[in-house]
Amino acid sequence: MALASLLGADQALGGAARPAAVNPLAPRRPQFGGKARRIIYLFMGGAPSQLDLFDYKPSLKKYNGQPVPKEVVMGQKYAFIRPDAALFASEFKFARHGQCGAELSEALPHLAQVVDDLAVIKSMTTDAFNHAPGQVLMQTGSTQFGRPCLGAWTLYGLGSESENLPGFVVLNSAGGLSGGAALYGGGFLPTIYQGVPFRKTGDPVLFLSNPAGITDRMQRRTLDLIKDLNEQHLDRMGDPEIATRINSFEMAYRMQASAPELMDKPSFAMNCLLARRLIERGVRFVQLFHEGWDHHSEVANGVRDQTQKTDQASAALLQDLKQRGLLEDTLVIWGGEFGRTPMVEANSDFGRKLGRDHHPQAFTMWLAGGGIKPGITLGQTDEFGFHVTNDKVHVHDLHATILHCLGFNHEKLTYRFQGRDYRLTDVHGEVVEKILA
Repeated sequence: MALASLLGADQALGGAARPAAVNPLAPRRPQFGGKARRIIYLFMGGAPSQLDLFDYKPSLKKYNGQPVPKEVVMGQKYAFIRPDAALFASEFKFARHGQCGAELSEALPHLAQVVDDLAVIKSMTTDAFNHAPGQVLMQTGSTQFGRPCLGAWTLYGLGSESENLPGFVVLNSAGGLSGGAALYGGGFLPTIYQGVPFRKTGDPVLFLSNPAGITDRMQRRTLDLIKDLNEQHLDRMGDPEIATRINSFEMAYRMQASAPELMDKPSFAMNCLLARRLIERGVRFVQLFHEGWDHHSEVANGVRDQTQKTDQASAALLQDLKQRGLLEDTLVIWGGEFGRTPMVEANSDFGRKLGRDHHPQAFTMWLAGGGIKPGITLGQTDEFGFHVTNDKVHVHDLHATILHCLGFNHEKLTYRFQGRDYRLTDVHGEVVEKILA
């Protein structure tokens, strides 16, 4: 896992230094006093329908079933439907909740109870309209594979406060991931910064238990010998990946005792509980993936199914963190890779009816906790929910804001690779000041 040279404050600002065999994940100070010390990211893969959850549009009910005005969809691209598909109203009732008066769907009764802790962004936009590139962009700031993800950048900048668990843990409660391992990968950063997926059954991490006949004493002696040989090789070669290997072996040894006790029957709800347990033990970034929101058909039934699995747990996580005094310095993020169309998707060849297609032009996310102003709603879309009309927030802007909450200037948290200084936001991004505490 990376070396002291890669872990010092100078390297976090884009400098370089010689590797050394010290703890590469030692906690480091941010560039300035960020209010968030850790992140729990609830990623809703498949793209939840903002029009059935957050962005109420009476005009869709008024013009339900009628063709879309041509000027609204001019030049737009969609994955499966024609741009002139009929408008499609939500089946859900909406109401205002909390002192802030945020408008939520009846499908989110538990989130409605904590809405005063949220900053709801109704004006998100992205560049990708298919799942894999959309998820990769949301996690890494680029539609191209090979870039470090948000969790890796966080660990690179701040290190970890846990000695017995990975600094970046990945939990999955639904299907596979369209973007694959790139969503929690370290890209060109030293591999120590990539996420460590915990499994749903058996050992949290493969081969965590000793083979039959191998005692703890035998294992410790073996690891000590391997560590000595690796450190000799590191002194000669100076390769950061040798330090990664040393740290990986030692982390795995410590995890044999600490990781199994955290695990329970897998579900999104249990993963939310596990996320809290992990951050209490010093884990810097916990990524929850729940890819169940791709509702090209029967969107209302799909939304009901997924909110039954995720709404109560998401709200309970916020309440749990707040009760324990952790929410004030833990940043919680909820959202998918893009939104869903205001038009209906229906295709007998695919067996689809009453669904919604991919919609990158406008969607909704929410944030809560460290550094975020609670009880606000930012942004608006037009009367049908096609386009953002004010306070547009691009994925790059979201990333810049997250890094700001952690105490980093997104333009200065860089890593030099192949002659260029790279950053999470590439050459884009503005901090969304209106949602900051």
